[in-house]
Amino acid sequence: MRPVAPPERATREVLHIPSLDGIRAASVMLVFAAHAGLKDRVPGNFGVTVFFFLSGYLITTLLRAEKERTAHISLRSFYLRRVLRIFPPYYLVLMLATLLTVTGALPGPRIQPDALLSQVLYLTNYRIVRHGWWDGLAPGTWIFWSLSVEEYFYLGFPLLYLALLRWLPGRRRQALVLVGLCGLVLAWRLILVLLLGVPKDRTYIATDTRIDSILFGCILGLIGNPVLDSTRVPERAWKLALVPLALAGLLVSFLVRSPHFQETIRYSLQGLCLFPLFVTAVRWPDWLPVRWLNVGWVKFLGVLSYSIYLVHPAVLWGVGSWTRLPAVAQAAAGLVLTLVIALAIYLVVERPAARLRRRLSRLAGPARRDATDSAGAAPVPRSAPAAAAVQPGGAKP
Repeated sequence: MRPVAPPERATREVLHIPSLDGIRAASVMLVFAAHAGLKDRVPGNFGVTVFFFLSGYLITTLLRAEKERTAHISLRSFYLRRVLRIFPPYYLVLMLATLLTVTGALPGPRIQPDALLSQVLYLTNYRIVRHGWWDGLAPGTWIFWSLSVEEYFYLGFPLLYLALLRWLPGRRRQALVLVGLCGLVLAWRLILVLLLGVPKDRTYIATDTRIDSILFGCILGLIGNPVLDSTRVPERAWKLALVPLALAGLLVSFLVRSPHFQETIRYSLQGLCLFPLFVTAVRWPDWLPVRWLNVGWVKFLGVLSYSIYLVHPAVLWGVGSWTRLPAVAQAAAGLVLTLVIALAIYLVVERPAARLRRRLSRLAGPARRDATDSAGAAPVPRSAPAAAAVQPGGAKP
């Protein structure tokens, strides 16, 4: 059986990763809808899990591509790209939310210095575990918990990957290590929930209990990568068997209401189910069920997803505090205001930072030009079935 090659989009140096921006758009809308009053009807938590998976997949793809093409990984360039991508919008929103709360423009609790420090250091999740979602935090900034999980992944994973490259050559063996880590995280959640009886928030937001949601994406970046690797699984098997099985698994994860299941196995099940969904969306973007992910306005919504994610809780809180509109009208007003603010942040902060990233990448020279996130391009190994560079279609919850 002939292997199916990755989707080739060009013979030049850029191979676009289809569907990623569309996946971001869908995920951030799930999160928004849940926070806008549909929490019991919309799986907003799953939107965060998708963001985690996407981050792991994208970062691993970029690191792997750089290594295979240039024979090295520049940690300095990697961390600089992450700083320029994540920090400017994050600290801007944190500063504005804090100032609005301190001045009384945004009703909320009194800002506690230790709470603010935890957010500056990307430790919001553990601050919430100890003190709750509202104590000392500017309204809406509790959502920074997921960025805390991602930031420490960005800090640690490149070092782990370099260690695996040096001491454990072979992508399958490297992936097995990550599978083992996912198993350990699941075992840790089971211990915390079944033996120690920790609250739900502990397993939902702590880095040590959610990092596997990112590592599942890393595994896909190493083996079966839809933009770097071919597949021997027939297209019909992906679309007619694996995707329906994945959707059935996700449905189970949504419908089973047992707290013990939701706090432990659910995250692992969802991570496994995302594999075929990501593969088909990226490898066959013209397939009718996923074609909408690559429509222009959907992709642009995905480009704005980071800023949307950052600002929407504070906006919804503000609209609810400032107005007496019906719930549906509040949600609609919150969505419009969120999109306007997110677009402003994108134009004033994110896009200039992206230009700076590209400028610094060019200064590094053609041989060492590094992969970027949604606004840039990433090198692809010359030996890949499609000889080009990866251009994501970022990752941020």
